[in-house]
Amino acid sequence: MCTSGFDTVAYAWSEHGSRLLFGYGLCYRRRNLACALCYDQQEMRLQDCYSTWRAGVEVDIAGRLFHTKLITEEDAEFQENVAKTKPGGRFLKGQIYTFKIPQVDGGSTLSIKVSWSQKLTYEEGQLCLSVPFNFPGYVFPVGKKIFKREKIQLNVNSGLSAVIECKCTSHPLKEVSRGAGKASFLYEAQVPAWSSSDLKFSYTVSSDDLFGGILLQSPSLHDFDQRQMFCLSLFPGKSQSRKVFRKAVVFLVDISGSMRGDLLENAKNALLASFSNLSPEDSFNIIAFNGEIRLFSSSMELASKGAIQNATQWLNDNLIADGGTEILLPLKQALKLLSDTTESIPLIFLITDGTVEDERAICNEMKSYLTSTRAISPRICTFGIGSYCNHYFLQMLAQIGRGHYDSAYHPDFVEYRIQRLFSAASSVILADVTLDTSKHVDSLELFPSHVPDLSSGSPLIVSGRYTGTFPDYVKVSGTTAHMTNFAIDLKVQNAKDIQLDRLFARRQIDMLTARAWLSESKELEDKVAKMSIQTGFPSEYTHMLLLKSGKEPEPVLMQEILNKIDLLKKVDSSNQNIIFLGSLGVGFGNMKATADNTPPGFEESKSYEAADLLVKVASNCCGRLIDHCCCMCFIQTCSSVNKQCSIVLTQLCAALSCLECVNCCFELFECF
Repeated sequence: MCTSGFDTVAYAWSEHGSRLLFGYGLCYRRRNLACALCYDQQEMRLQDCYSTWRAGVEVDIAGRLFHTKLITEEDAEFQENVAKTKPGGRFLKGQIYTFKIPQVDGGSTLSIKVSWSQKLTYEEGQLCLSVPFNFPGYVFPVGKKIFKREKIQLNVNSGLSAVIECKCTSHPLKEVSRGAGKASFLYEAQVPAWSSSDLKFSYTVSSDDLFGGILLQSPSLHDFDQRQMFCLSLFPGKSQSRKVFRKAVVFLVDISGSMRGDLLENAKNALLASFSNLSPEDSFNIIAFNGEIRLFSSSMELASKGAIQNATQWLNDNLIADGGTEILLPLKQALKLLSDTTESIPLIFLITDGTVEDERAICNEMKSYLTSTRAISPRICTFGIGSYCNHYFLQMLAQIGRGHYDSAYHPDFVEYRIQRLFSAASSVILADVTLDTSKHVDSLELFPSHVPDLSSGSPLIVSGRYTGTFPDYVKVSGTTAHMTNFAIDLKVQNAKDIQLDRLFARRQIDMLTARAWLSESKELEDKVAKMSIQTGFPSEYTHMLLLKSGKEPEPVLMQEILNKIDLLKKVDSSNQNIIFLGSLGVGFGNMKATADNTPPGFEESKSYEAADLLVKVASNCCGRLIDHCCCMCFIQTCSSVNKQCSIVLTQLCAALSCLECVNCCFELFECF
């Protein structure tokens, strides 16, 4: 995992010279109107911004500084003041978060700083980073001479003593320093035109065999949790001779009415692609479920060529979206099918977009079953689609089953992410991994609580808190695919130049939220809120404010942030020193939408604000046209046209509306 920052200076005109609509997320493609800085996930395949970005935004407009802060929802005065306040920020299509910066004059120079955290992808033994670095011409006004200088400073700290090898980079980075497990790179150049490609960088920290390490760090004085922090990383190495476990896989596919259309088609395509990861020695089955279940076979089938062909035909015939959602029944059937598994890794792969009433009971029943299992316990991997399913239930189910969880909030990402998740879950080389710390550590809190298996396609990362003393080396053991015991001693060292609390904050917040949901513990909810405010990552139990100040914000303590809530009583619409942006959590599912078979995303309102227009325009011909136009010039032109020209343009807009460009037309009307 890598924490990154992004600083840029951009020029933009404001809508009617009064406000700037500013959106930010993790994955970006800057095809937008000049009055908005919004990013989507069409090009970078990372987590949705619901779950991965760190809320850190500063906007400087001629000395007026706006910056975001998180606050707890517990404060009674806060609840009283914002109860009737409409949140000033919102998600668009689960990918873009937008809020408005008030009182921005046309032609203003904006200095924008966005901080976020994102996971590095692990592909063929390489750690890969992709960062947006694409600047469209329309954000720079005509008439101003801009000194075009680009600068990228990239610092890599692996946390290990192994040598870092740079494998690929999209820009001519120059190595400026190197140390044990560290390297720094720099690119700085004066360019004739702004960059049109994102920064892509990959490197390896590898060995022929399994390798890893453990990092320790003491908490800061302001940390509410004064226990020591640790991080364990175990890499599969680049040896191709290590045997992968045989698999016995049961795919559970939601075919309720809400899965109709692209959702179900993309899920089916992902399953067909996943069959390629099965060897002839593996076995599989498929259960399609809504209110009832449909089985591909009454027993597990070997993954022969003929069986896969039959399964393909069965999917085409039986994956028809209809009916409600029932999850416990197919889970029980899958456990029954896998009950006789001995020398294979039993794997349940659940795909759903809905919420059911008995989710806590399902978790408790699965926990009881897996605890009493004598053979290799089934691994449960879960995949959530859209915002109507309870993603914390799915995360908790994956933790209980020592499996993996992933999600997609848009149909376009379903196929790729299901394939990625199954590829990681189906290439296990070391199972039942344990840490031997009992002789030295008094208490140990793990994230995740049950250590997952080590796969050949991804490293194993476990973090947490502890009391006591770690030894110089910690023994990590497990079972290989040959059903033999394996152990490795990992060196323990103090973390330097790495903030472990921020590095794993997003992951720990999500896992603690899942635990709080399952146990309905107010104590855990408070712990999540404190961690959210301390690290800057949104949660289900915090809200975001946009604060205005006349100078750079200084670091403030949590209590100082809470004290600022009193200002809400004094804020009026003209001053706007504090703007309530609302909760950035995804919620705990939508039972009504599931019961009504509402497709994910159907509830999103359709307004004519610039951010909504951006989502439409960015992906069609209008977006390509705007990409080559100067919006400042366009506004100046619109303000000087005569009445006859206005009539012609109005008629043109009316014609465009017949081609489903009505939103664009509304925005054009407002220019006259």
